[in-house]
Amino acid sequence: MSKKKYRQSKQRTKILEILRKTDLHPTASWIYDRLKKEFPQLSIGTVYRNLTILIDQGMIQKIENGSTFDRFDAHTNPHYHFICDVCGGIKDIDININEQIDRIITEKLPMTIKRHKIDFYGICPECERKKK
Repeated sequence: MSKKKYRQSKQRTKILEILRKTDLHPTASWIYDRLKKEFPQLSIGTVYRNLTILIDQGMIQKIENGSTFDRFDAHTNPHYHFICDVCGGIKDIDININEQIDRIITEKLPMTIKRHKIDFYGICPECERKKK
């Protein structure tokens, strides 16, 4: 988290508000589409810049799951995700982080583990229904 000071921005405040109100883990483009009506002069570049600042401030996190587009999450506490292989949807998994994994790795390697990230992949119920 950066100690750099940023001027307050109406767009940034609104981006954070949008992210806090959704559990979709949206893309920058999705956020842009929701802001364009309120901020007609807004560019996708401005959305990306503000997302970067919010990440730098520790207010949001970027989810890099190997897809073409990064996704964003206002839930910054350590948590796991389920990512659908079919639709690309991302859901938070509401279980405690397994800190034993950190201890096991620390015992095996001469390194200090501070955190870990695990994502689970499969097919969401909606995509399963469509398959049948």
